[in-house]
Amino acid sequence: MAELSKIEWCDHTFNPWIGCTKVSPACDHCYAEARDRRFNPRSGHWGPHADRRRTSAANWRKPLKWDREAAKAGTSPRVFCASLADVFDNHRSIAPEWRRDLYRLIEDTPHLDWLLLTKRPQNLAKLAPARWVHDGCPPNVWIGTTVENQAEADRRIPHLLSIPARVRFLSCEPLLGPVNLLVTDHRGHDISALRGIACDPSDPDGPDEYYRTGKIHWVIAGGESGTGARPSNPQWFRDLRDQCTAADVPFHFKQWGEWVSVSEVEGPGDHHTFPDGRTVRRIGKSRAGRTLDGVTHDGMPG
Repeated sequence: MAELSKIEWCDHTFNPWIGCTKVSPACDHCYAEARDRRFNPRSGHWGPHADRRRTSAANWRKPLKWDREAAKAGTSPRVFCASLADVFDNHRSIAPEWRRDLYRLIEDTPHLDWLLLTKRPQNLAKLAPARWVHDGCPPNVWIGTTVENQAEADRRIPHLLSIPARVRFLSCEPLLGPVNLLVTDHRGHDISALRGIACDPSDPDGPDEYYRTGKIHWVIAGGESGTGARPSNPQWFRDLRDQCTAADVPFHFKQWGEWVSVSEVEGPGDHHTFPDGRTVRRIGKSRAGRTLDGVTHDGMPG
């Protein structure tokens, strides 16, 4: 449950517990749920009625070892927590002490950068430690949310921006639609998430009356892989890349997934053409690679 990671944007994965519930279109083909069903066919940990399972004490000791090694080497490895769960899942079976133990572990391992990625940023204010919410997260805590389409961008990003973290990031994977990071919150305010400014369009003083907000420091994007993978329009990735470039925000293109732009990789395979005429071909994740317009994007926050 904790290991050296094959995910391009982190060094380790750590799962304090296992299990989750689908909450949005990005979850439709969840690899973690499929894994859970394969290894726990009789008593799984997925869905609103399934109990989550805390991982072993031996697993919980691994980050302490990574931290000692990092301190000795003078490095700051990135730990993705949790790839088989959601730290801010509010399911009744997640005991409060599980979360308290996790937050203590994070604070006791300052040489690790902990990447907490959630599809439930609306729960951050009540489930994160109060000191993180009001005084600021520890410097080794990076908070992120998944954004697969514009609806989720508008819904999730404002919650994320309210948390004072050194690094706030987006995982736009699987990208299922175009995403403009000028989002609209529940009040109708326009927020430039990459620049950290907002305005109220209904203000009689007009759109020149801006106020400051939190900002996004890093954007990850990628297509879907696995059985039933849905194709992503190459232009959706390009638009995110260009928005990041314009705002001087690091952009990381993780993968094409099963489908790749016909302009990127040649070869046979099933085709899908989008209404704008752009075409992708299904050739498999490994062959599709991770170059966008011939460039590998490995942007990371400083």
